[in-house]
Amino acid sequence: MPAHLVCALAYDRLCTFEFGCTVELFSLDRPELDVPWYRFAVCAVEPGPLAAAGGVVVTAPYTLAMLDRADTIVVPGWRGVDAPPPEPLLRKLRAAHARGARLASICSGVFVLAAAGVLDGRAATTHWRYADALARRHPAIAVRPDELYVEDGNVVTSAGSAAGLDMLLHLVRTDYGARIANRVAQRLVLAPHREGGQAQFVPRPVAPDEAGRVAKLIDRLRAAPAREHTLASMAADAAMSVRTLQRRFRETTGLAPYEWLIRERVALAKDLLETPATSIGRVAELAGFGSEESLRRHFRRVAATSPAAYRRRFAAR
Repeated sequence: MPAHLVCALAYDRLCTFEFGCTVELFSLDRPELDVPWYRFAVCAVEPGPLAAAGGVVVTAPYTLAMLDRADTIVVPGWRGVDAPPPEPLLRKLRAAHARGARLASICSGVFVLAAAGVLDGRAATTHWRYADALARRHPAIAVRPDELYVEDGNVVTSAGSAAGLDMLLHLVRTDYGARIANRVAQRLVLAPHREGGQAQFVPRPVAPDEAGRVAKLIDRLRAAPAREHTLASMAADAAMSVRTLQRRFRETTGLAPYEWLIRERVALAKDLLETPATSIGRVAELAGFGSEESLRRHFRRVAATSPAAYRRRFAAR
């Protein structure tokens, strides 16, 4: 089978950061991974050369016709929330969606997918500055303004800038598993895993002392996920009351402390499941779930699959 083809859109007034993130994730050769990496193509939305942010000029090697062959199409931002996408592009996106291609947008790129109608009846996100406009203009979309990225079927949308990297790494995790995604993140000098449900930003300032204590608690939880952690023990570790910890932890991550810990444990379990020699019972123990039944329940809720199915797909041969 040919390698998975990722097509990135290039357009006049191109958002260079979002475009650069897409190029970095999918176009570079990665022989150290020892897996067949993506094929990558840049497709011009309109005739070039195309102006880009920062005074850069881009010439794309492919036209929109390449989208007919794409497995994944990335919309790396858009030139403006009030700029209507051209109808030929919208037709190509609708056709790609209808045949099952994966569509992804970063930041304002969600307005292109929304204009194509592929987000109707689905959940989506964008940069928090644009969330109200998206909800107002497209009431058929369930806008989640606080989340880093949202996956709904074969459509994935992200918030702005760095959240796009989180989403793109999520796509790599989906395609290749946690082990490969973690190695790509390491090469990028990025944290390997941020769940899409985490907060885009802190809605109000957290006192520096409290923010530091939450950050240190997160580091300690990541260092010892298999230990028994309760709300009381986490609050004591952070030198806060349980109520204050719950409030500050949610302001920092967008998640309650125990839900954040469960998701971290699922991420660790994914990594462990890719080593066939580690039994599922041992994975449950090392990841802090205590029992196979607990692992299966939480894994299915968070990852939408079972540990056994995940292992069959991604276990190293």
